[in-house]
Amino acid sequence: MKILVGLSGGVDSAIAAYLLKEQGYDVTCCFMRNWDSYANNDIEGNPTILEDTCPQEQDYMDALAVAKHLGLQLLRVDFIKEYWDHVFQTFLNEYEKGRTPNPDILCNKYIKFDSFFNYAKDNGFDIVATGHYASTTNIDGFNYLTRAKDTNKDQTYFLCQVNKEAIQKTMFPLGNLIKPQVRKYALDLNLESVATKKDSTGICFIGERDFRKFLTNYLPSKEGKIVDIDTGKVVGEHIGVLYYTIGQRKGLNIDHAAGPWFVVGKDVKKNILFVCHQTKKEWLYSTSCIVKDVNWILPQDYNIPEKCTAKFRYRQPDQDVYLKYIDSKTVILSYPQKIASVTCGQEAVFYDGNICMGGGVIEQVFIDDVDLNEKILMTYKEKLNGKH
Repeated sequence: MKILVGLSGGVDSAIAAYLLKEQGYDVTCCFMRNWDSYANNDIEGNPTILEDTCPQEQDYMDALAVAKHLGLQLLRVDFIKEYWDHVFQTFLNEYEKGRTPNPDILCNKYIKFDSFFNYAKDNGFDIVATGHYASTTNIDGFNYLTRAKDTNKDQTYFLCQVNKEAIQKTMFPLGNLIKPQVRKYALDLNLESVATKKDSTGICFIGERDFRKFLTNYLPSKEGKIVDIDTGKVVGEHIGVLYYTIGQRKGLNIDHAAGPWFVVGKDVKKNILFVCHQTKKEWLYSTSCIVKDVNWILPQDYNIPEKCTAKFRYRQPDQDVYLKYIDSKTVILSYPQKIASVTCGQEAVFYDGNICMGGGVIEQVFIDDVDLNEKILMTYKEKLNGKH
């Protein structure tokens, strides 16, 4: 069986390639380059822009060292245009609306399990493999996406938008390992380029950035008022509502009033950021949300349970929810126990036990059947009118 492994220049994909080779598969590696800082005007907020070797090229050299050490061929492919068109443009469009998208989920959907997957198919490979912490479980001939053994590293959340046909032809060799075991493999194998290399963080394939400065390369900053939703009083100034997310408490620069303060809502048109004091955190809580563009990673005849669990952000503990269809691609999730910081633009991912059933984009958030952000805007309007 011919397998194409996405080799990123990190330790996880390196050990995925090693394990598959040890299991006797015909393994070829492939490095993807999806971002060009100069071509994409990635200047402000880029800590490595003046370095001789950009991080993407360093990753390639690290991947090449791994491939040579393991005696495997390394191909190289560029998806810079595809990444810009399908991942980054969507990312910017969502931020412009004041929403908070997840670039890792977009990247898996459009690049790793679409562009890369099709590249593998077109070049005669039977299966693709990645260094994700996830598993597949075959039941009655169907490969279900299931959680990894390492619950702290499990990445099924980020795979929720992957086409189910791609999951049928994907292997996750790290599914039954925990991270310390992966590190030990790399050290024992003397994979010097990756064994002690720190895990990549930041935006998928772009890397660590001063996020606010990074966004100013593409979306102009516009200062405005920060308003305490309980009093209607201005408590600070923001640099642009687009740069903040619901539930955020750091970086608000509200110095004259004791905090902490939490972002609870936005008026994108009027450029107002609404916050609540820590003693009034009920503004963060919702009881239901509408989730659109749902991708099901399930066979057609799967009986989706009305009561299941969901995650509204990565590493969040499972939340009990009730799921009801609005249409085939849209559901409403109810959680009468209330959940904090459910955020439009982020992803809700559904689980039936260990099975990741899929996920979709959070479109609207409600408190007792009232749109939460609309309630915030209306409350502010009433307080303004009360002042006069």
